[in-house]
Amino acid sequence: MTSDNWRSSLKFPFFKGKVETLFAHSTSIRWIYGLLLFSSFFVLMYLIQYSSNSLVGTDGYYHIKIASLMRTEGLKPEFPWLPLTILNPGEFADHHFLFHVLLIPFTFGDLIQGAKLASIIFASFAFISIWWLLKNQNVSYAGLWALGLFAISEAFLYRMNMPRAQSLSLALLVLGLNFLFVKKYLFLTPLAFVYVWLFDGFPLLLVITLIYIFSEWMIEQTLDLRPLLYVLAGIFLGLLFNPYFPHNIVFIIRHLVPKFAVSNGVRVGNEWYPYETGQLLENSPLALMAFLSGVVAIGLRKQRMDSRTATGLFIAIFFLIMLFQSRRYIEYFPPFALIFAAMAWDPLISSSRRSESGSTSELSPIISHGDPSYSPKRTWLVGGILALIVFAGIWFTAQDAQQSIMKAKSANRYSESATWLAQNTPYGARIFQTDWDDFTRLFYYNTHNTYLIGLDPTYLHLKDPDLFELWVNISRGEEELPSKLIFQQFAAEYVFTDTSHKKFIELAGDDPGLEEVFKDEEAVIFQVVPN
Repeated sequence: MTSDNWRSSLKFPFFKGKVETLFAHSTSIRWIYGLLLFSSFFVLMYLIQYSSNSLVGTDGYYHIKIASLMRTEGLKPEFPWLPLTILNPGEFADHHFLFHVLLIPFTFGDLIQGAKLASIIFASFAFISIWWLLKNQNVSYAGLWALGLFAISEAFLYRMNMPRAQSLSLALLVLGLNFLFVKKYLFLTPLAFVYVWLFDGFPLLLVITLIYIFSEWMIEQTLDLRPLLYVLAGIFLGLLFNPYFPHNIVFIIRHLVPKFAVSNGVRVGNEWYPYETGQLLENSPLALMAFLSGVVAIGLRKQRMDSRTATGLFIAIFFLIMLFQSRRYIEYFPPFALIFAAMAWDPLISSSRRSESGSTSELSPIISHGDPSYSPKRTWLVGGILALIVFAGIWFTAQDAQQSIMKAKSANRYSESATWLAQNTPYGARIFQTDWDDFTRLFYYNTHNTYLIGLDPTYLHLKDPDLFELWVNISRGEEELPSKLIFQQFAAEYVFTDTSHKKFIELAGDDPGLEEVFKDEEAVIFQVVPN
């Protein structure tokens, strides 16, 4: 049977009705398709996540542990573990409160496995939200575009596998963009409220809203400020009716402002610093290509750019600029570059897939027979090319992400030394660490002690800059006889250092006020012996 006869046979009323009912008018089909797509995301994330038995990154150890404490001690447990920082018991604010609440169901059983499962599920929700956005905008091949999230950036996949709030943050931003596009502005208020409780990155929703308003004004010549008002209302309510009010507001200001103060001299985590150009080209080539291809597509289109494509373009540009300032925005630029590319290319792709009613089918092009411009060969060619790019990208990018995750430090790192401290020191005894980022693992294995510094070095610096500078000098091995300073200035009774701090360990060995009480391949513990 020729292709023309095959298409003509679809005009048979019974067959045509069945096909159109199945593919064009069934809401259940969309839900089934969405479920299958979510399952695909879950499986791919699982294969990447379990490239290592450890958690990706270090912060996840803190997040899953605090969630476990919230389950056993209440949603607002006391936080005595960092008494010399702005997270001291009198000022503590949990800026990931809702994220920790959402982690609670994953704290029954092994915490490491629970955190890994949560990472997989939360990232899958972020990915399915992008498919939902594209589908609601009638973007052709929305499922293929969404699967492209596994192809565009190895660094993005790596970060999505961390047990952190960023994957849910991405999901909320995409959901907010969906509300903006369909003009359901009222839903922005509860969304912003939830965002504030989830993560202190909520100002990003405000930025996206402003970009949308600007794009509508530029393209449609209409200025509607209602979305901005609804978002501001949600943020205001989320800050005001907060479990940690008013400390939450003070903390947000103290946490975020130093990150943009270049002159404060505090070396924070690597995520706050930009990639080198070569690194970005190596770990996110398809994300950059997607963005550039979207710009090319705009030039190829016969009609002028619509407001949704303009919104996607400006959002992608915003996150690209932020990525040049801080690598943590690798969590946002690649997906929004892909969203922009999908919307920019859609008018060029969809003309071959339109039906009589102007709709597109996610599952099959066969209902497009009523459009005289419909070309089966072109439809399958376009879909085939896109699928080839996506699946080839997934093959290489996912493997690169697996290789990166395989390098994660063992989940058992510091378990023996932290357990020794818990079993051999008085309750609440303060531990002087020579690295601020060792806190998360020590805290995971040992809530018996309190610690000098952790989660972010600026937390100590903001509380006492002079004490912070002294800590830096001691940890670098620049202070002889450090025991007196450690005991008198920090009121610490024990010192924990990893074995890479050779200069400090050498000075500590010569200090009669420090007695080595534990040592393994990873760490050394000294007890302060006051003279």
